Amino acid sequence: MFLSALPSSRARSSGSPLASPEQLLSRARTLETLVREIATREILPRYLKVSRGRKADGTLFTEADLATQARLAENLPILLPGPVLGEEMSGEMQARLWSAGGGGLWCIDPIDGTTNFINGIPFFAISIAWLLDHEPRLGLIYNPISEECFLAVQGAGAFLNDEPLPLRRTTRKLREAVAGFDLKRVSHHLGDELVARPPYFSQRNFGSSALEWCFLAAGRFDVYIHGGQMLWDYAAGQLILSEAGGRACTPGGGTLLAGPAIKRGIIAAANPMLFAQWRAWLRSHS
Repeated sequence: MFLSALPSSRARSSGSPLASPEQLLSRARTLETLVREIATREILPRYLKVSRGRKADGTLFTEADLATQARLAENLPILLPGPVLGEEMSGEMQARLWSAGGGGLWCIDPIDGTTNFINGIPFFAISIAWLLDHEPRLGLIYNPISEECFLAVQGAGAFLNDEPLPLRRTTRKLREAVAGFDLKRVSHHLGDELVARPPYFSQRNFGSSALEWCFLAAGRFDVYIHGGQMLWDYAAGQLILSEAGGRACTPGGGTLLAGPAIKRGIIAAANPMLFAQWRAWLRSHS
């Protein structure tokens, strides 16, 4: 593919030219072109014609997941240095790559929202993050059905198809907010509280955590909660949200980033004022 024409990349520290926001943004635009091409070749021809299987943990995967991951693993290290840690790898391999990836690491979910993809629901995405010193520096999430590409570079902002995020001014009042959440991944007590006495106006769940991060960053959601995400679920999305002015943390107030074997609960909001209200309500009702 066309990335073979790029010069080899090296970026070990924040002082490297390739770790500067300007250089990374240029690479992010190249990555967008690559991802659109891979989606056209590997995902869209298999949409509604799915060959699927189950991993050891019972979750679904498809031929499209494997083909997309293979194409990304082939091309991403040419764009920026580092091995490719993918959701469809074994836990042992993921742990090994994470330990060795301080000088650059790609973290990918070739199809986030696999159940949607299998069932013909047009809400799924490729999610990609590039990490340096185990911190996300570049994130991209692409829905090949809507052709919406969300991307962010640390220090350079977040965008949807070149339009700066957020797209709209979000509310600053929790009672007027639209929430994104997945009830099956929160405690029964908190789930009951959210259903019976919601502090917000309305709620939505679409089945792709990567795109839900993007909807929050774009201002389509105002607040967000998820009971458990893996590294590839949030690595790109949290950077896109942060660069769009949003806030996120674990339910206990800690930072999200952790190794590939650790599942994180998420609370987030589109702006700091709303984040403070949402976090306070969750603390008092958990």
